[in-house]
Amino acid sequence: MDDIHDCRHPQDWLTARQTAAIGPLMTDLSHIRNFSIIAHIDHGKSTLADRLIQRTGGLTDREMSAQVLDNMDIEKERGITIKAQTVRLDYTARNGETYELNLMDTPGHVDFAYEVSRSLAACEGALLVVDAAQGVEAQTLANVYQSIEHDHEIVPVINKIDLPAAEPEKVKAEIEEVIGLDASEAVLASAKSGIGIDDILEAVVAKIPAPRGNRDASLEAMLVDSWYDPYLGVVILVRVMNGVIKKGQQIKFMIGGTEHLIDRVGCFRPKIEQLAELGPGEIGFITAQIKDISQTRVGDTITTVKNPAKAPLPGFKEVQPVVFCGLFPVDANDFEKLRDSISKLRLNDASFSFEMETSAALGFGFRCGFLGLLHLEIIQERLTREYDLDLITTAPSVVYDIHMNDGELRHLHNPADMPDANHIDYIEEPWIEAVIYCPDEYLGSILKLCQDRRGIQKNLTYVGGRAQVTYELPLNEVVFDFYDRLKSISRGYASFDYHQIGTREGDLVKMQILVNNEPVDALSMIVHRGAAEARGRHMCERLKDLIPRHLFKIPIQAAIGGKVIARETIAALRKDVTAKCYGGDITRKKKLLEKQKEGKKRMREYGSVQIPQEAFIAALRMGDES
Repeated sequence: MDDIHDCRHPQDWLTARQTAAIGPLMTDLSHIRNFSIIAHIDHGKSTLADRLIQRTGGLTDREMSAQVLDNMDIEKERGITIKAQTVRLDYTARNGETYELNLMDTPGHVDFAYEVSRSLAACEGALLVVDAAQGVEAQTLANVYQSIEHDHEIVPVINKIDLPAAEPEKVKAEIEEVIGLDASEAVLASAKSGIGIDDILEAVVAKIPAPRGNRDASLEAMLVDSWYDPYLGVVILVRVMNGVIKKGQQIKFMIGGTEHLIDRVGCFRPKIEQLAELGPGEIGFITAQIKDISQTRVGDTITTVKNPAKAPLPGFKEVQPVVFCGLFPVDANDFEKLRDSISKLRLNDASFSFEMETSAALGFGFRCGFLGLLHLEIIQERLTREYDLDLITTAPSVVYDIHMNDGELRHLHNPADMPDANHIDYIEEPWIEAVIYCPDEYLGSILKLCQDRRGIQKNLTYVGGRAQVTYELPLNEVVFDFYDRLKSISRGYASFDYHQIGTREGDLVKMQILVNNEPVDALSMIVHRGAAEARGRHMCERLKDLIPRHLFKIPIQAAIGGKVIARETIAALRKDVTAKCYGGDITRKKKLLEKQKEGKKRMREYGSVQIPQEAFIAALRMGDES
């Protein structure tokens, strides 16, 4: 994408726009509409945002590109939205009035639901986009329920009506049946073809309520998002609730406790536009020469030092990492480079956490926390692509609650750190409630998959000719490859959404992999006792194929405590020590073979097994578990 489109690129800031005319001072509250676009993955949110920007003149036809609000290359390549983006549009309605529309395009994938919740908190309404061919999917429901929790006005939009498989009337009935929304006035549209775009804008103006706020009250602004710009420091996205925020004000973060002087106020159209101020109900950005993004906590309340607000606004719940894994550089010399890269990436992704760890097999690295497997994959790919790093990723694990015999509670992120089993009273693992939508013909396979993963079936209903299954599942069984297996057995037709429902006691054990009787901590994992033998056998078989043969036998074992539950042996590589013997007495050959046997015995005791990095990468590769 051309830099002029990218609202987070420094080139925008450093053009003549700094000396450009400052935007209009204030907009009447009744002429402001704040709304987000919510939908399941690939139902057309970003394309619809493109059409709305084009229709309202935010960018000219020459400046437009597909997914104009998706800034990262990885977003464009995968066709997904990772970061929620904001844009201000001016729309002249059919009644002749001009409205200020603040649009937030949100991600659809469950791993980025935190981005959605922050966007919804800054809005009064939402466009619910539903694919006319696919109908209501799992993530559609999850996002609608989040929107309803925020007491939003929801406008249904049935997208892709120009597809041959489109069934708008059937989808309307599904929206009413599954979600309980009145879909009789749902807007029929095709974002790709530009059908129904004016109707959507009119529905936004007519149905989504105007924001409320008092211009003369103390400043109360919610910190919705923040990211790091190498030229300006931290850029903060705010939604003003009451009061006015303007250049030169001394502001204070009520939760963070720090004070700063504002040096810029503006909005994205989607190009940068500087403003004199942001009034109640408006969404825009500020900069205040903040260098450390840790000072800008998402959900914090911004107020003025002179006339502070009485109490902070109700913010967002703290983001909790769900999946943990270790990231290690393939080349140990790249450790400092990895540290710098992770720190920079953390500046633009507040939901990603890390701490340093060491491994006997892999050296120095970091234990990182993610919101899900896709989040992990995206971070790993960004580190590889943007910072040119070769990485090894250890097996993903979840957070376990270890209750010790002395009453102490420990949170375990890394299986290698698990205490001695004799000191543990019991272990609790996180559980989730999963909602799966699938066509009827794949239902049997999906039920078997959930049962194999220790699932408890809670509900099974039929909606619009498709099955809706609700299962309670241990998160540990989901993080490995559940999503891949689900897509595989349903040929991509099943959709899946989940939320955490707390922890439950489980019969969990730490399984170690021993190579030549030495434990390899990077391959340790916590598994359910019932699945330990199968998982251990699978890992041993895989390592047997991956570790090259040495001059001595190498036993590969999976063990729980002192008990070996699976074993494979790599045969010794035989060196022909008798090759130099031409004829002569047989005893000479026997003597050489006996000497070789003694040497192999001694080597087996003292020899070290070199496990190549490729073997680690292949052994830990996700999605291969079956």
